[in-house]
Order: sequence, then structure tokens, then C-alpha cells
Amino acid sequence: QVQLVESGGGLVQAGGSLRLSCAASGFIFRPNTMGWYRQAPGKQRGLVATITTGGSTDYADAVKGRFTISGDNAKNTVYLQMNSLKPEDTAVYYCRQDAGSHYNIWGRGTQVTVSS
Repeated sequence: QVQLVESGGGLVQAGGSLRLSCAASGFIFRPNTMGWYRQAPGKQRGLVATITTGGSTDYADAVKGRFTISGDNAKNTVYLQMNSLKPEDTAVYYCRQDAGSHYNIWGRGTQVTVSS
């Protein structure tokens, strides 16, 4: 069974940076798409960024130019570099691996708090 473990969240001042990591373990099916999503209090979970095993990326408009998603297929790990953080980026960030009909799993999330 595939498991995802996120790390790298924390408290940072506005304008600062954080790097999130998501490590996948288990029997991983490829190709797949890995992504970061976030959920702020009282709001629905929404897309932040995705990356395919082929390296194609997609970003939410709110983070374009500030966040960068990257992957290391050898390490089964995906990263989210977050720069120029804003208070509105405060949320729980979740990692997701979508392997189509084979499985679609989520990590437990990591809290990111940006103070003004």
C-alpha cells in the first residue's frame, strides 16, 4: 500500500520561504501525478500545484511565480518551494498521488502558518 508523508511546514513571517517535502513509499505505480493541495480554516481544499512523472507542472493562479513544484523520481519525493509567502497562504498543505484507476491517495497534511 502506498503511503505519503509530508514534512517541512511551520511558522514563517510574510515574505519568507518554506520548502515542503512529500515522500512516497510502497508499491508506486507509474505514471502518476503528484500534487500539493491546501485547506484553510472554513474553506474547501484546493489545488496548489501538480507534477507528472514526466515533469509537466501546473499551478493555481494564486501561487504562480512564487511557488515551484519539483520531483525526484529516484527518491519518490516531491517538493514544493514556497517563496514570498503571504498570510493568505496559511493552510494545511496536503500531498496527493493520483495513479488513475490504480489508486488515489492523500497524505495527512502539514501546517503552514504565515504571520503578517
